[in-house]
Amino acid sequence: MDRMIKTAAAFCMALSLSGIASAQTAAAVDDSIYQAWGGKPGIQAVMEDFVPRLQADAHIGAFFKSADREHLIGQLTEQLCQESGGPCQYRGARMGPVHAPLNISLSDFNALVEVLQQSMDAKGIPFAAQNAMLARLAPMHRDIVTQR
Repeated sequence: MDRMIKTAAAFCMALSLSGIASAQTAAAVDDSIYQAWGGKPGIQAVMEDFVPRLQADAHIGAFFKSADREHLIGQLTEQLCQESGGPCQYRGARMGPVHAPLNISLSDFNALVEVLQQSMDAKGIPFAAQNAMLARLAPMHRDIVTQR
């Protein structure tokens, strides 16, 4: 895989975030998760912890080894900011097309979630806010997990 594909795959798999803009309108946005995470600075702090953990993880690190760390942190910050109800707009790749050739298993997906939980704990994200974010991200597994 060339570096660009690996970077896109790492970004997309990281958190298995949908990359599809929410259909929420500005008036209907619930930003309680965004606020509980400490806004964009809090989300970025978690991503700054998360990405190095991903790259070092024995189970899923290979998906992220060649990723540009700063770019990945920035993209994930924007994506989680949007997904949490914050004011950001994620403009990255869609999950399905990027993940289709990667043969990602449910075990890979679950390993990523475990690494995210470690980072959320390390940065003091309240348990309820962790669960709320994971609930928003969970449906993305349909576009990420390609190995059935």
